[in-house]
Amino acid sequence: MGEEEKRMKRVMVTFDVDGTLIKSTGNSSNRLHRQAFSHAFYQVFGLKDVSIDAIQHHGQTDPLILVNTLVHYGIPSDVASERLPDLKARMIEYAKEHAQNIGEGLEVLPGVSSLLDALSSKGVAIGLVTGNLEEIAWMKMEGLGIQKYFTIPKFGGFGTDHTERGELIKIAANRANKLYPDGFDLRVHVGDTPNDIRAAENGGALAIGVCTGVFTEEELQKASNGNAVILPDLTNAEAFLKLLGI
Repeated sequence: MGEEEKRMKRVMVTFDVDGTLIKSTGNSSNRLHRQAFSHAFYQVFGLKDVSIDAIQHHGQTDPLILVNTLVHYGIPSDVASERLPDLKARMIEYAKEHAQNIGEGLEVLPGVSSLLDALSSKGVAIGLVTGNLEEIAWMKMEGLGIQKYFTIPKFGGFGTDHTERGELIKIAANRANKLYPDGFDLRVHVGDTPNDIRAAENGGALAIGVCTGVFTEEELQKASNGNAVILPDLTNAEAFLKLLGI
C-alpha cells in the first residue's frame, strides 16, 4: 500500500525560466527578450539605446524591470507604472514579430530536459512561475524544445499577471487548482534567485534553489526561512524525485 500511496501523491512543480531552466550565452545573450525591452522603451517613451543592464534586474519581474529602468533614465515612477500596459503590449508585439529568433543567445541548462521528462512521466503538474511576460516565457520553452514536457493546458504565474513574484506563486497555484480540483499534497517552486526562494515560501510552496544563475548557495540559503533546499543544478533527476517523495 505504501508504494501505491507514493505513486498517488499529487505534486505540482513550477519553474523559474532564466537561470533555472535556461541560460543566456555569448554576445547575443537572451537577445530577443532584451530587444523587446528596448523596443518598448522607444515606442512608448521615445527613448533610444536604453538597456536593462543599467539596473540590477536578476530575479525581478518584467514589469518591475520596465519601471525601474525607466526611473533610472529619468521617467517618474508613477508615469512609468501608468504606461505598463502599453509597455508590455509593445514587448509582446516585438517578440511575436521576431519569434524565429527566440533561441538566439539561449540554451537549455544541463539535466533540465531529463528532469522535466521524469516529472512528466510521474504525473507531476508542471508549470512556470517567472517574471517573464507569459507569451515570451512560452516562446522560450517552445523555441528551445522543452515546452512538450509541461502540463496541458499550460499554467503558471507570469510578469504579465503581477509585478511581485510572491503573488505569481499564488496565481499559479490558483490556476493549477482549477485544473486539479483535488488539490496537491505538495507544491514546489524551483528558482535561481533569492526572490524565488522568498516567493515560494511566502506562497506556501517548498522552495528549491539552484546555483545555476548568478547567486551562490549561501545567498540563496540566506533568503530562506530555513526550509529551502539548495541544489547545485538540476542534473540529478533521481535525487530531485526523491526530494519530492515520488
